[in-house]
Amino acid sequence: MDYESSLDRALDSVTEVGDAGQRLSVPDPVAQTDGAFTRFTNIGDVADALARDTDHLHRTIQRDLGTSGQLEDGVARYSGGFSAQDLQDALDDYVERYVTCSECGLPDTRLVTEGRTQMLRCDACGAFRPVAKQPRQSGRQDSGPAVEEGETYQVKITGTGRKGDGVAEREQFTIFVPGAREGDVVDIYIEKVSGTLAFARRVQ
Repeated sequence: MDYESSLDRALDSVTEVGDAGQRLSVPDPVAQTDGAFTRFTNIGDVADALARDTDHLHRTIQRDLGTSGQLEDGVARYSGGFSAQDLQDALDDYVERYVTCSECGLPDTRLVTEGRTQMLRCDACGAFRPVAKQPRQSGRQDSGPAVEEGETYQVKITGTGRKGDGVAEREQFTIFVPGAREGDVVDIYIEKVSGTLAFARRVQ
């Protein structure tokens, strides 16, 4: 077999960059509000499109959102109110860290573990790198949380919960205040914090 024929056969077996990029077709995340929770209803379809484990995707998004959550029957539920764009931003970060090859930019990758280190191996170009570390969230570790148990704050009640409690917002936290009405400005004492949800009582 001459050189040109060998070269043609080799080129035919190589994945084209354009074709590989087009194969990554990911559904838009669907956010469904349910009271104080947000459901990511098509997380299973998104994980399948990325060829990643649904639980891994769920746990990573939960961490990025800075909240608690659970995965059941292919639907993820997160504490707090999040928009479809919030889910999309978290998903974009996931794709960058856990899917896209940093060398060739293609999604033809696999997650593997070397010792205790999670690695990303690219089947398209052969690159092999540690998974990028998650960026720190906007100084939260330095400044402390916006809502803490045992602290007192003044808030404006902007809504009403399903049980009739007043609802206030403070940065990413949703605060429930029994006995408060929409439009009230009240002093509150934080009794409990769970994820991005806080439960308070009015201070007289």
